[in-house]
Amino acid sequence: MKAVFHLALPCDDIQKIKEFYVDILGATQGRGTDTWLDINLYGNQLTFTNAGSFNFDFKNYRLSGQILPSFHFGVIVDTETWGKLYTKLFSMDMEVTTEVTFLEDKAGEHISFFVTDPNGYKVEFKSFKNEEDIFKIT
Repeated sequence: MKAVFHLALPCDDIQKIKEFYVDILGATQGRGTDTWLDINLYGNQLTFTNAGSFNFDFKNYRLSGQILPSFHFGVIVDTETWGKLYTKLFSMDMEVTTEVTFLEDKAGEHISFFVTDPNGYKVEFKSFKNEEDIFKIT
């Protein structure tokens, strides 16, 4: 059985969320009302509720010399999808981190970038050099 990930997050503006995830990222809209919205992000369900800002102290950590946000979520996609999305978002002058390769020449090598959604959440997109390394223990 393939499991689908679900994440529920508060937001300030349902319409801005829809514009970002559907119109910009190309995700599809699911069920929703004026106060909540489901987004299908590569087969995973994100539910946003119009509940206000999430009060969270964004702490960072370091990986391969890069400072990364501790609180973030993301999707693992194939390299072609990753490249198209990175190019699109970067050309739109959005707040996108530069492309970084993590764990180079090691099990789990992957390319990654982050984009910030309208709520300030960091969304990571990554693509593994070898898909079988996604959960490989080294």
